[in-house]
Amino acid sequence: MSGETDAKHKTIFLVEDNRADVRLIEEALKNSSVPHQVMSVRDGVNAIAFLRQEGEFVNAPRPDLILLDLNLPKKDGREVLAEIKADPQLKSIPVVVLTTSRNDEDIAHSYALHVNCYITKSRNLSQLFQIVKGIEEFWLSTVTLPSNQRSATNNQ
Repeated sequence: MSGETDAKHKTIFLVEDNRADVRLIEEALKNSSVPHQVMSVRDGVNAIAFLRQEGEFVNAPRPDLILLDLNLPKKDGREVLAEIKADPQLKSIPVVVLTTSRNDEDIAHSYALHVNCYITKSRNLSQLFQIVKGIEEFWLSTVTLPSNQRSATNNQ
C-alpha cells in the first residue's frame, strides 16, 4: 500500500500573500520528479478554511505538505501554525515555515508551536530555487508522509 501512496500526486499547500513568491515557488517546483499539485491561498483566514474544508473550500484536498509564510493578512502565519498544530485532524500534516523573517523570536516561537522546519527565503532567485528544490527533494521524495487520514479521523 505504501508504494501506491508514494506514486500518488502530492498536494502542496502554499500559504503566501506575495503573488511573485507564489509564482516563483510554483516555477521552482515545475521540474519536480514527484507528481504534485500546488494549491495556494493568500491569507491566514482562508488557509484555515481550506484545511478544515469550510465554505468555498468544502472540496479541498488534504495537503501532504504545507509551506507557510509568517507575515500574512487577516490572520498571521504564527496563528495559523498554532491552529494547525492544536487541531487533531491537521497536526500530522508537515508544516514548513518559508518566510523572510530571520527574527530569533519567530524561529523559537515556530519551533515551540511544533513547526516541522523553518527556512528563511532568499531574495536571490537562484538561491530561492535551490531552497524550494531542497524542500521538494526532502519532503516529497525522502521522507514518508502520513497518508490521508481525514476520512479515518472523521469516522471515529
